[in-house]
Amino acid sequence: MSEPYVTSVTKNQVATITFFHPAHNSLPGNLLAKLANEIQKAGEDPEVKVLIIKSGGDRTFCAGASFKELIHIENKTEGEQFFSGFAHVINAMRKCPKFIIARVQGKTVGGGVGLASAADYCLATQYAAIKLSELNLGIGPFVVGPAVQRKIGVSGMSQIAINASEFYTAEWAKQKGLYADVYETTEELDQAVGDLVDQLCTYNPEAVTYMKQMFWQGTEDWDELLQQRAKISGELVLSKFTKEKLERFKDK
Repeated sequence: MSEPYVTSVTKNQVATITFFHPAHNSLPGNLLAKLANEIQKAGEDPEVKVLIIKSGGDRTFCAGASFKELIHIENKTEGEQFFSGFAHVINAMRKCPKFIIARVQGKTVGGGVGLASAADYCLATQYAAIKLSELNLGIGPFVVGPAVQRKIGVSGMSQIAINASEFYTAEWAKQKGLYADVYETTEELDQAVGDLVDQLCTYNPEAVTYMKQMFWQGTEDWDELLQQRAKISGELVLSKFTKEKLERFKDK
């Protein structure tokens, strides 16, 4: 299947939410809205105890926001709306009363790093290198920054944000706490994800809800914070510097 999609399948108390886009699993606004909606619905479903977030295909987990949409932003309102997409997904993950497991099978960039960071538990393959490339475009990882910084600390966040051209290995991400474990193959990854969710389904849902609240304590202002960050990015994307950068990338 080459058409973009977001699907959610519930089986044995586990909701598996899958997103796909033929452009390296980049996420345009409509897919981000669907992803946030499916996360919210699964969180409210009494039949669901655990969520898995994954992407289709065997290679890139998520290339971040849609470049095609990015280059067509013409005003601040469009810019803020564009960058709000990942804000809504991260906040949906934050507010979900159930544990969210991210299955990261390949490279992840920009907003994709934010998704992995907002998960409660993240498992990956050795090919799941990460990069925050936003400064290369004259903007910055402002929206995903709070989630990434919360997961890997100020030091790790500043390192990958400043060195915006380099991929950091899956092992590096594990050492910084983004990935709980790294596997050699996708088959081993899927086995580990399956074993983990089987265990999580045996937990008391009320205890899990309290644990989620404890883990995310101090982020109660993120609805406003991430929207403010989206506004900043929406203004920067209109700058002469960024417009020229985007034109150069478009021609590559």
